[in-house]
Amino acid sequence: MKLSAFEVKVGNLLSIDGSLWKILRKNHVKPGKGGAFVQLEMKDISAGTKRNERFRSDDKVEKAHVESRKMQYLYQEADRYVFMDMESYEQIELSAADLSDQVGFLIPDIEVQINLYNDSPIGVELPDNVTLEVIDTETVVKGQTAAGSSKPATVETGIRVNVPAFVNIGDRVKVNTESGQYMERAN
Repeated sequence: MKLSAFEVKVGNLLSIDGSLWKILRKNHVKPGKGGAFVQLEMKDISAGTKRNERFRSDDKVEKAHVESRKMQYLYQEADRYVFMDMESYEQIELSAADLSDQVGFLIPDIEVQINLYNDSPIGVELPDNVTLEVIDTETVVKGQTAAGSSKPATVETGIRVNVPAFVNIGDRVKVNTESGQYMERAN
């Protein structure tokens, strides 16, 4: 299936030059001159090599034909992450290396889509955002905050996110799984 390079998401699998590539990072670039483009950091599934590739807005890429299964993240055991198929209740394990930067968005019971290629798990697609609890952040002294200022916070999964000054320890925040950026405070 052909799609615009701007439509791909982190975790998607693309077929490029006869190889299967997993999208690790995506960055939109809007230079002062010329058209916008997307910079993709990709990893070859079989060879393990990485490469960066730029695509213009009118470039099309081939999404690899893979079987997708809805799964639920259960728990972590050492550097292995256990997922359960929501239909067959079969469990599979993925390593921290398989998940790379996505580990910081895994919370128990989250539903993800796991892509299988020849019955082997090759990638995970996370929901667009997750709600995480802030476990550590700086306290802000009243009158010391500037409008629109942010501060670093550590969330329950261990990743660091820049949050607005009004966010405190114990607050739950929505974080974009593609960019890792704070979206809003959650109820």
